[in-house]
Amino acid sequence: MEPTSPPPRFAAAEAPVAERRPARRLRHGTDEPDDLAWMRDHADPALRPLLEAEDAHADVVLAPLAELVDRIEGEIRDRTQEDDESVPHRKGDWWYRSRTIEGASYAVYERRRDRGDGTGPADDAPWEVVLDENALAEGHDYLSVGAAEVSPDGWLLAYAVDHDGSEAHVLRVRDLRTGDDLPVAIAEASYGLAWSADSGTLLYTTLDPARRPWRVRTHHLGAEPTGAEDALVLEEPDDRFWVGLGASRSGDLVLVDVSSAVTSELHVVDAHAPEAGARLAVPRRQGVEVQAVHHGDWLYLVSNDGALDFALWRAPLAAPDPERWQPVIPHSPGTRVLGVESFAHHLVVHLRTGGRPALRILDVDALEAGGDVPPTDEEVTAASRDLDFPDGGHSLSGAANEEWETDRYRFAYQSLTTPATVFEEVVATGERTVLKRAPVLGGFDPDDYETTQVWATAADGTRVPISVARRAGVPHDGSAPLVLYGYGAYEISMDPWFSIPRLSLLDRGVVFAIAHVRGGGEMGRRWYEDGKLLAKASSFSDLVAAADHLAVEGWCAPDRIALRGGSAGGLLVGAALNLAPERFRAVVGEVPFVDALNTILDPDAPLTATEWEEWGNPITDPEVFAAMRAYSPTENIGAGPYPAVLATGGLSDPRVGVHEPATWVQRLRERTDTSPDRPVVFRVEMGAGHGGPSGRYDAWRKEAETLSFLLTALGVSSSEQALRST
Repeated sequence: MEPTSPPPRFAAAEAPVAERRPARRLRHGTDEPDDLAWMRDHADPALRPLLEAEDAHADVVLAPLAELVDRIEGEIRDRTQEDDESVPHRKGDWWYRSRTIEGASYAVYERRRDRGDGTGPADDAPWEVVLDENALAEGHDYLSVGAAEVSPDGWLLAYAVDHDGSEAHVLRVRDLRTGDDLPVAIAEASYGLAWSADSGTLLYTTLDPARRPWRVRTHHLGAEPTGAEDALVLEEPDDRFWVGLGASRSGDLVLVDVSSAVTSELHVVDAHAPEAGARLAVPRRQGVEVQAVHHGDWLYLVSNDGALDFALWRAPLAAPDPERWQPVIPHSPGTRVLGVESFAHHLVVHLRTGGRPALRILDVDALEAGGDVPPTDEEVTAASRDLDFPDGGHSLSGAANEEWETDRYRFAYQSLTTPATVFEEVVATGERTVLKRAPVLGGFDPDDYETTQVWATAADGTRVPISVARRAGVPHDGSAPLVLYGYGAYEISMDPWFSIPRLSLLDRGVVFAIAHVRGGGEMGRRWYEDGKLLAKASSFSDLVAAADHLAVEGWCAPDRIALRGGSAGGLLVGAALNLAPERFRAVVGEVPFVDALNTILDPDAPLTATEWEEWGNPITDPEVFAAMRAYSPTENIGAGPYPAVLATGGLSDPRVGVHEPATWVQRLRERTDTSPDRPVVFRVEMGAGHGGPSGRYDAWRKEAETLSFLLTALGVSSSEQALRST
């Protein structure tokens, strides 16, 4: 190994200074300066030059890292099988797959005829291109296909394309017999998309000016191609509610979900007669959430109606009134029922138990054998089987399961040290087959790494789980650098996942950890409720407690800890930074929600009204205003030294406006003691949105730069940076 030498250093550069324009924020008896308020107007002609100057500043500051960025980008590429394909899955008479090609940034989606017995694609039939994303991306800096659905007859593809990251899609239809698009181009489409049973009509959702999905329309093929004459099926005027839709797996219904953060209602559309419109099946009741799947004469419903951690009911499709709901899986505190999938002869229930995801299969034929008579607890138990998984933290999700009539179920499993693996299980017997494990090249051996779960204790005594991964042999003596990741909002669980780029950290002796703070869903609904609204501050103190615990227990050096989080996780790391700036060596906030108070105070900002049930409404409630004022990162930056900060943002981001990280970095430079060793840099994607660059090579380059920033800020020496595997 080469002799130890200092890591590359950041370059000194004069940072851009935004214009200060006199303005005041007058709320609930407060009068405070707000001289960067002008940046919230993205049409202001001074904003784009400022963002371009920020990106140029980042180029200069990060220039000394170029060799390291190149090296890590090469490691990501060398470990990735660029020519790869997914496991084919069946839908109707076809088997579908996605494929990546070396040198191409996007996927190609293909299909092949069934061999005739439903067991696999025909060997003598060609793979036909359904959609080539690389062709769609030509001439554009960004591409996202937000939805894609093949018609029931198999001959048409409806797909929605976004070319700037705004999440406002153009809906198109392709004839798969010819490969040509029909003259359909419907703008302002969102993600919801479904076909009628006869393949002649599309149901889709559209956006309002605040980028909220709020209408369902029907488009009949051959009608006016821009959708200007499409019939309105449903409109939701309440700004708190989003509209989504999807076809049932049976193909008989289109389910329309209208949901706020805490309340939902369900409408159904007969897929055989969409012109009849939508029927209200489950009306909204404040605070009651419902999601449903269809099976024959029944709807199976997951809801929190009188059940904190949710339960599973069934109700007659013809009259699914709440008083007619029949319990299937009753409420069990501590076991969170997440959702249900419906197949011709079984249901698959997604759960969280013991803080970890789980799957349960129910024999639906047995459940419905008694007709309208509710199944007893004993009958439900007899019809149930829980799937077994290895001990330890993991992620679990359904894979491609599009067939209604099937005796098998596919799911994907991964952990911090196990690449994503697709399994197929025979429902009746539990016989399990590995269909594919994501390839990792370059001599990867999962036994070279180890993972565990530890628990920190928060200030109020709450135990906070932390998932930890490191390369085997990294000393547990308080000397290692550490990157601590967190999210903690919307009841989203950050279950451990595998990452090829992360290996470049682990192989350099960096420990990686995920703090499962309150506000997420890892420990059930109560875990979420204890980290939202007026209790939001517990998320931030949980993260600091996790960092303290990892240092005290010797997982890392107390002065070599970095934080990383994105979107609401950017709020998390930004607020934790203000609580304990001396604790952290570096912070990465990706599209960070760091000007939270000002955004939620603006009812005209995209999506604000839908967020009031997550954060509270500071416009009308002075207590909420005071609470958000006390934690919003841009409001609470202290004096003195802060760590190195890398922020990212997207000009077209509809979820976290680019002005939020722009304001944050300006305030950090204005109020803290920065230096060349502790720069504040802002990397701006001028042609992308919330998810950053869309092409895989651009995404690898961006991730390599982020990892290089972390390694440099953590002071990882060149000897540590030499891959341990070499």
